[in-house]
Amino acid sequence: MRRVVIIGPGASGKSTLARQLGEITGLPVVTLDQVFWRPGLVHTPRDEWVAVQQRLVEKNEWILDGDLGPYDAVEVRLRAADTVLFLDFSLLRCAWRAARRSRERLDFWLWLLRYRRRGRPFLLEAIGDNAGKAECHVLRNPAAVRRFVANVVRNIA
Repeated sequence: MRRVVIIGPGASGKSTLARQLGEITGLPVVTLDQVFWRPGLVHTPRDEWVAVQQRLVEKNEWILDGDLGPYDAVEVRLRAADTVLFLDFSLLRCAWRAARRSRERLDFWLWLLRYRRRGRPFLLEAIGDNAGKAECHVLRNPAAVRRFVANVVRNIA
């Protein structure tokens, strides 16, 4: 596990998991939201985003966390990954977490509401098409995430 992609709906805990794994493994963590969104929450154009990701994945080790919905070019990082973690949490869990953590814009809520029907099938197909060499884990709840992290700790020790 040297090149890790973490994807999933908003408020599923991608960044928290990335930080935990970074602390455990020593791998550098890149939170893609911080790289992708420009001031005023303006998205990076697709061609530029592809180029940015290509530079990121050229490195030997990394954890890239983020799911940028319809703006994303997830295939770039999936092709380079050796491990894919898909946080496949329910709408209710993610909505509860999002409501507790901060005020979100309307476009976030619309993306979250549409995720199960649009984003999830797209990601599952993208994983199948682009992450053939990667070990893929679909984690459906916080307990599954805790078990995965505990397993990583055991394997490093």
